[in-house]
Amino acid sequence: MSAANWTADFLGRLIADAITVEQTSLPSASLWQIESHHWQQFASLAVGQDVRWVAGWAEHVGDRFLINACFEKQGVYVLSRTIVNAAKPELPSQATVYPAASRSERHTQDMFGVHFTGHPDHRRWTRHQAWAKHDYPLRKDFPVQGEPESITPPDKDYQFVKAHGEGVYEIPVGPVHAGIIEPGHFRFQAVGELILNLEERLGYVHKGIEKIAEGRTPESLARLAGRVSGDTTVGHCWAACRAMEQAAGIEIPPRAALLRGILAERERVANHLGDMGAICNDVAFIFAHMQFSRLRELWLRTNAAVFGHRLLMDRIVPGGVVCDLSEADCALIKQEAVQLSKELSEILPAIDLNSSLEDRLYTAGYLSPEIAAALGTVGYVGRASGQDRDVRRDAPYPPYDQASFRVALEEQGDVASRFWVRYKEINASLKLIKQFIAQLAAGGTLAGWRTPTAGSESLGIVEGWRGELIAYIRFDADNKIARYYPRDPSILNWPALEKLVLDNIVPDFPVCNKSLNGSYSGNDL
Repeated sequence: MSAANWTADFLGRLIADAITVEQTSLPSASLWQIESHHWQQFASLAVGQDVRWVAGWAEHVGDRFLINACFEKQGVYVLSRTIVNAAKPELPSQATVYPAASRSERHTQDMFGVHFTGHPDHRRWTRHQAWAKHDYPLRKDFPVQGEPESITPPDKDYQFVKAHGEGVYEIPVGPVHAGIIEPGHFRFQAVGELILNLEERLGYVHKGIEKIAEGRTPESLARLAGRVSGDTTVGHCWAACRAMEQAAGIEIPPRAALLRGILAERERVANHLGDMGAICNDVAFIFAHMQFSRLRELWLRTNAAVFGHRLLMDRIVPGGVVCDLSEADCALIKQEAVQLSKELSEILPAIDLNSSLEDRLYTAGYLSPEIAAALGTVGYVGRASGQDRDVRRDAPYPPYDQASFRVALEEQGDVASRFWVRYKEINASLKLIKQFIAQLAAGGTLAGWRTPTAGSESLGIVEGWRGELIAYIRFDADNKIARYYPRDPSILNWPALEKLVLDNIVPDFPVCNKSLNGSYSGNDL
C-alpha cells in the first residue's frame, strides 16, 4: 500500500469501529484528534495496520491535559491527540498494545499525574524521590525551581523484578560508573555467568529540559535543544529549529540546508568512529580502539578549525546556520574524507580477520527483527536487526531530498552487525558530505525570522546519528515557547538492551551495552 493510501485506509477502519477523528494538518504530520475513551482502541487498530509508535508526550493547557502520541508508516507521520480533564486525569494505556509507549506513559504519569488505566507497570520512572507524592513538575502551576530538599532521599525502595531458584543471584551495576559515563542502574539476575534478566533504572540526570524550555525565545530554545544530549547537539538543535521554522512558515536558504547536512554527517562520522573503537576496547582489542580514537580526534580538530567548535555546538540557529565554508575549507574537508576512507580500509581488515574478536562480537547481544520491530528501535540498533528505516530517505527534507545514498542494513542483529552498520554509515556519510559540498552555491545562510501566531505548533523530524529524532514545539504569544518535547532515539532503543543481553554471559554485558550506546542524557530529560 502506498504512503498516500495507508492513512485513508486507516481512517476508514476507524470510522467502521465508530471512532470519530477530527483532522487538521501540521507542517510535518497530520493531526488527528480523538475521544479519550477510544485512545487504546486507536492504538489497537494502528498496530494491526503495522503502524509504528514513535513518541508520546503531554501538555498542561488551562484545566485540561493534551495527550499526544505520534505514529509513522512509510515516512508519513500522524499525530494523535486526546484531551483529559485535569481534575481527574485518566486515560486507557497504549502500552498494552505498543511496548514502546510504556516508559513514555510512565514519564507522563510522573510529570503530570495522568493515570493510565491498564498500564502494566505503574512504578515511578522519572520522579525517583526528587518530588513529593502529589507534586507534578510539568504542570503549569509548578514552579521551575520547585521546593527541593537540601538532599534528595536515596531511591532505595524501587521494586526491581526478582528471580528465584537454585543458584540464582543478583548483580547491581551502577548508577555510578567508572570514567565520565553518566549514571544509570542495571540490575541483573544470573545463574553462574548466564544472564537470566536485566532491568534498567534511568532518570538519574533529569535536567528539567521540558520545564525550563517554557517561555524561551527561539534562539534560546535552540541553544537548550543542543544540550539535550551533548553528542547529538547538531541533531537535536536541527530538529528543534525545523519545528520552529515550520511553525513560523520560514524556509531556510538552500546553502544553509546544505551546511546543516554537512554538520549532521560530520557528527555522525565522529560518533560512529568513537563507538567502533569503544566496542573493540570492551573486548580488549586495544589496537583498534587507539586507531579509531586517533581518527575521531583528527576529525574533531577539523570541526574546531573549520566550524569553530569540536562538537559543532550552536552552529545551527533558527532560520539557518551561523557558520559558512570557504573554498579552502571545502578542499580541506574533501581531502580529510579521502584520507579517512583510506585509513579505514587499512584498519578494517585487521578487525575482520581477527578470530578472537570474531568470537566476542558475532552472535553476542542478539536482537531479533521481531523484537526490534515491537520495541520500535531506530537508527543503527534497528537497522542492524533488519529495520529498513531512515528519515533522510523515507521522509526527506533539505538537503537530503536532493541527495542519493544507500541506507546501511544488516540482518544478523548481533554486536558485530551493529559494528558493521556503523562502518557502512560512515562511508555513506563521506559520500553525502562530498555531494553537499558539490551542491554549495553562493547565497545566504540565514533567513529572517517571523513571529509565529500564538498556538502555532509543529513537529521537527530529522535523522540523527543514533536514529530518528522528534522535536515538538508549540508557540505561546510574543514569540515565546509554550511547550518543547524532544524525543531522543535512545528513549526507544534503551529497552532493547534488556532483551539483547538475555542468555549472554555477564562479561559480555559491557560490549553489548556499548554496541547499543544509548544516551543517558537524551533519555533523562
